[in-house]
Amino acid sequence: MLDHFPFYLTLIVLIVLLIMLSNKIKVAYPVLLVLGGLTMSFIPFIPVMKIDPELIFIIFLPPLLYEAAWTNSWKELWHWRRIIGSFAFIVVFLTAIAVAFIANSIIPGFSLALGFLLGGIVSPPDAVSASVILKLVKAPKRMSSILEGESLLNDASSLIIFRFAMIAVATGQFIWYEAALSFGWMIIGGIGTGLIVGLLFLKAHKWLPTDVNMDIILTLVTPYAMYIAAEEVHASGVLAVVSGGLFLSYFRHHFLTGSSRLSGENVWQSLIFLLNGLVFLLIGLDLPEIISGLQEEGFGFYHATAYGLFITFVLIIGRMIAAYGALITTLFASHFIKVADSNPGLKAPLLLGWTGMRGVVSLAAALSIPVTLDSGMPFPHRNLILYITFIVILVTLVLQGLTLPFLIKKVKLPNFNDHLPEEETKNLLREALAKESLNYLTENHKVEVEHSFHLQKLATKWEKQMTADEDPNLSERTKLIYGNILEKQRQLLIQMNNKEKHIDEEIIRKFLHQIDLEEEKLKLE
Repeated sequence: MLDHFPFYLTLIVLIVLLIMLSNKIKVAYPVLLVLGGLTMSFIPFIPVMKIDPELIFIIFLPPLLYEAAWTNSWKELWHWRRIIGSFAFIVVFLTAIAVAFIANSIIPGFSLALGFLLGGIVSPPDAVSASVILKLVKAPKRMSSILEGESLLNDASSLIIFRFAMIAVATGQFIWYEAALSFGWMIIGGIGTGLIVGLLFLKAHKWLPTDVNMDIILTLVTPYAMYIAAEEVHASGVLAVVSGGLFLSYFRHHFLTGSSRLSGENVWQSLIFLLNGLVFLLIGLDLPEIISGLQEEGFGFYHATAYGLFITFVLIIGRMIAAYGALITTLFASHFIKVADSNPGLKAPLLLGWTGMRGVVSLAAALSIPVTLDSGMPFPHRNLILYITFIVILVTLVLQGLTLPFLIKKVKLPNFNDHLPEEETKNLLREALAKESLNYLTENHKVEVEHSFHLQKLATKWEKQMTADEDPNLSERTKLIYGNILEKQRQLLIQMNNKEKHIDEEIIRKFLHQIDLEEEKLKLE
């Protein structure tokens, strides 16, 4: 480990350089990282990076899932719940079934249980790649909301399939009623464990005399605690992290101070940046070891590549069919129930179907397959499964990742008017905040406003909807009043976000971020 430490540092520097390059040439960084890792794998004397398969999920998945849940919008998740739920569960299950039967029929000696194992690994699309691409080009908010919501849940459904398939491969049998009970417990137990652990950490933040550093450390521990606790009771650790993360994100302004939120955001951005970079680089670096394992299993390179390409083709076509199937279902259901959009058009499903890049979760699941069974026998076709997963990730990332920006520009999606225009939203929020602030001042501190230059200046600023620099010599009393006003503004924004479905929560969060910054400025006065 210590001998390779300079190499690990070099990898981190390489990640930074490749992401800088991706920003320069406007290409999604997962694509360049995979290609960079693949290129490095052919360089002689490059150390082979090996990670204990049992630790893959624990090291990478909890923080990645937790950060995704924390930054996701519960409002958007609920608004698009039907399309998100159908893609995260129904489409994942159908995809796994399709892969299972096709792999069983075309690959010699590949059992149906192994087919479901492979299906569970490659069925969930990776939202990191899609979200990065959507940030590079102008795309409707609904696309990113649906993809981010889908990614939170499809990981859980695919890994549940993966777990049951592992049991079937190891034991050679599958008892459906036991599986049904286990499936129910994994969902209910996972969600329940995540909420309970989340509530415990929420109370810890509120009741314990923590400072900013302690709060950040607790947030880093939280996803691991959720995941491990759920796995200990044989529930879904992924669902525990997702449910707990959404719960704590929703109440973030009730238990974390503004300083903790600001500092924690910076720490988490750096951590997720590093973890994502390492995972995508690992995908490319793993190729030589996977190919050598293929030879040991007796599979030729070209045959294995053909299997991988065919499975990739099945996944791409299957998602396109699912996207237009969802359109047909929506049009039919709109006659009987209220749906988020009764006529999404033909263009949106095309883009939704083309955002099926695979990545982090597929790699982690494949690498977590044990080398041997409990009996000591080698795990059947482990290296072939790893290679097919590698082909799926590489082809979908490069093919769909490089063409998606062009497709988005070419298709030219209409403005769906899911949210108010950004400038209109900002003006609406500024006006509401100014009104709330002035009402608070006139109702609670009318006399003090008349005798305080600073409060008069604040009142004038809100009345004119202008931004003015703060005088550096604020009195303690003025700071207290201004702090109370900022808290009133924060509560108003949270209420507006909950009540007004046409206001984009991302803009609300930007305003909340500005309030946190304003509070920090008060502390430095």
